[in-house]
Amino acid sequence: MERNADRTRARILEAATEEFAARGIGGARVSRIAEVAGCNKAMLYAYFGNKDELFDAVFSASLDKYLDEVGFDVDDLPAYAGRVFDYFEAHPDRLRLSVWYRLERPDGQPLEAIVAVNQRRLEELQRGMRRRTVPRRFTPVSLLSLIQAIATSWSSMNPELGTELPDASVRRRAVVQAVERILS
Repeated sequence: MERNADRTRARILEAATEEFAARGIGGARVSRIAEVAGCNKAMLYAYFGNKDELFDAVFSASLDKYLDEVGFDVDDLPAYAGRVFDYFEAHPDRLRLSVWYRLERPDGQPLEAIVAVNQRRLEELQRGMRRRTVPRRFTPVSLLSLIQAIATSWSSMNPELGTELPDASVRRRAVVQAVERILS
């Protein structure tokens, strides 16, 4: 049976995910997180330290779920872009966490989990370029950045275009085709 401490930590992480996704790091309030999680602030601080450390725990857990679901296949980058699109279409709160991270921590201490996963992806792209299965016209970091930007581009559309946006399957197909064209 799961310990109370484990359940409490899970409730805190769930409440903090919602709070950070909605309000960012600066706008999030520990008191709201504790209230939603059904614990007191002292317990939250005992488990996670401070608000920044709590955000790091939330973001790292979010990254783990993303990696489990999306994966990365250097030999099928269009499919990877499609999976990125699918993931964030199903989990817009996770995309907002990522945006808040980039907005509020542009010069902060990078999270080791992100550094490690990006390094692995860049190394895989470099290997693909050496094998000539990935075109060399972009650097690995440029190519990875372009693919991720294309896969998440629909989420950054102005709300005024909402009535003009095609359905998700058409948007997904556009993402996959755009990445295919970059690679051809």
